Amino acid sequence: MKPAAKFLLTSTAGAAGALAAVGVYLSNKIMYYKKSTEEKIIESETKTHRFFSMRDFEAQNKEVISFESPFGYRIHGYYIPADPSGSKKFMIFCHGVTVSLLTSIKYAKLFLNRGFNVVLYDERRHGRTGGRTSSYGYYEKDDLAAVVRWVHQRFGEDILLGIHGESMGAATLLQYAGLVEDSADFYIADCPFSDFTDELRYLLKNDYHLPEWPILPVTALFLRLRDGYRLSRVSPLLGVPNIKHPVLFIHSKNDPFIPAGMTEKLYQAKADKKQLFIAENGGHACSYSDNPEAYEKVLDRFLKEYVPEMV
Repeated sequence: MKPAAKFLLTSTAGAAGALAAVGVYLSNKIMYYKKSTEEKIIESETKTHRFFSMRDFEAQNKEVISFESPFGYRIHGYYIPADPSGSKKFMIFCHGVTVSLLTSIKYAKLFLNRGFNVVLYDERRHGRTGGRTSSYGYYEKDDLAAVVRWVHQRFGEDILLGIHGESMGAATLLQYAGLVEDSADFYIADCPFSDFTDELRYLLKNDYHLPEWPILPVTALFLRLRDGYRLSRVSPLLGVPNIKHPVLFIHSKNDPFIPAGMTEKLYQAKADKKQLFIAENGGHACSYSDNPEAYEKVLDRFLKEYVPEMV
């Protein structure tokens, strides 16, 4: 082989190897994003959110629940009845990536105070729920469908059902409602991304100072090969136009992790039955903790307008 040809072949092989390494590394980061321990979650929630009390949660009347995911593992969580019992209003809560159902406790209290029964659960690969990878709503939306089915099978089809999600949980519920089934009566999406490809593009530029090409295409290829889905299909924006029931969109104006513009784009994509709250204060997933009075006021306005049973 001539030296020039050998050099070209070696260079090409080296470049391909480097791209493959990048694909493996970034797909690992996405699929196996490092999770927080329960101790770290409790410490962070206690420090950041004045409405969080692990002592109160442990003393609360609640039932451990567990049911099958369509992907073969068990979904674990808690059912907390309203006080007094007998309410036909229910809320399901979806948490964000790296954490667990413990981060939903502060939101659960909001709805328990408004007469809702509460279902908290650990999402795929988090807390006590099984699952090999995180997929940012792609597989999680079908787990949420299983949670909704469990609620309806146990408590009937004639209930009032809402779903609240934060960050990945918000992206999950929007993909569930728009791409699987619009079976809840209303939804509250707090700081979701609009499209996972756009979110990765944003993080590459702002956190890693890396170019989109060829990193994103290579990462997308490895995710499809290793976890079985197209990156382009992880997109609440694909589903939002299909959602007929009301949605309250929430975001903090200065969120450094997921830009508020993503929620504004989702809001614009929904034709009607919608409200938007962009909080003045707070970082990612801190709209409630840093704007509690405004958050509750917006919540009550939304419920009054779109949930007749709340009037």
